[in-house]
Amino acid sequence: MGGSSSFEEPQQGLLSLFCGAGGLDLGFEQAGFEICLALDRKSDSVASYNHNRPDSPVARVRDLADITLADLDKLSGKPLYPRGVIGGPPCQSFSQANVNQRVDDARSALPQAFADIVCELHLRRPLDFFVMENVVGLTGKKHSATLKSVEAKLQGAGFRLARLMLNAKDHDTPQNRPRLFLIGINPSRFPMVNPADLAPPKGQIQTVRQTIEGLPEPIHFVRGLDMAKSSVHPNHWCMSPKSPKFHQPGGVKPGIKGRSFKMLEWDGPSIAVAYGHREVNVHPSGKRRLSVFEAMLLQGFPKAYELKGTLSSQIDQVSEAVPPTLAKAVATSVAKAINVDPQCQESGAVEGLQDAEEHRRDSQPREEALAYAD
Repeated sequence: MGGSSSFEEPQQGLLSLFCGAGGLDLGFEQAGFEICLALDRKSDSVASYNHNRPDSPVARVRDLADITLADLDKLSGKPLYPRGVIGGPPCQSFSQANVNQRVDDARSALPQAFADIVCELHLRRPLDFFVMENVVGLTGKKHSATLKSVEAKLQGAGFRLARLMLNAKDHDTPQNRPRLFLIGINPSRFPMVNPADLAPPKGQIQTVRQTIEGLPEPIHFVRGLDMAKSSVHPNHWCMSPKSPKFHQPGGVKPGIKGRSFKMLEWDGPSIAVAYGHREVNVHPSGKRRLSVFEAMLLQGFPKAYELKGTLSSQIDQVSEAVPPTLAKAVATSVAKAINVDPQCQESGAVEGLQDAEEHRRDSQPREEALAYAD
């Protein structure tokens, strides 16, 4: 990649890399930032992102393993001069839950790709900041060389760095989800700002019961099902509970070790919303797995947010998302440090989601959904 420096063009919004379905971006939007371009290699994730931002559909499908400034300009439709860069490179290869980690996993190179893009854009025109989200496993001994290499490149480009270790449950999210945020601030523009001093606002601990109790039973998946007919939510569906465990008293209980039948408890935060193939966490009733909609709520998504694609794709999207509530806490602390107007952007996703929720609440009877449940 390469490019020359120019200060005549005004700064734009934020560039979002590995944007997924838009959880990280939604948090930054709610904290007063605007996204000018969002990129992800998965088409369903991009469809979900744009579906929830009808007035600002800025997401594009692009593999970010090898991308140039010219590519970014073409995708943006004009020379790209973002104020900052945010993103969460796919983290499965660093996750502590991944017992089959491989040193040669191609995904392990994506944090470096994030750093490369940040540095090239910063060379073209200085950025104000960047935020990279990942799992805490990236700080572990096995992957520390990757993280240190990323940090060295970003420090070499002139950023002042800090690692923030946060847990979503402390930031208005009903989920125990520890996460790493690597934050860089441009000291030339903000000499008094030390990212290590950022203090994302904390909230009350929220429980599974407060979040999903009282929802109607979800629709069970059948081939050809049109979820647009659900009056509760188009993502309120799950696989049929076929395992005998779901039909035996005490067949599934809280505290079971392993990945296949992790059951939630009502009166605490959810365990991590991070699912593999058919490993969606079990509803506190013990009689079925969570619906996609329930998982979205436990991730801190607004009720009006919708995911597109197949059931399997939606499960991947909600698993890979950054909780918007946690993202908002981080974004709020960054905005305060660099004097961004904290007033919420009343366009794109924020206003659109409010309108969608009002329309759904006013126009559809909730009883319809029960007709689709087995």
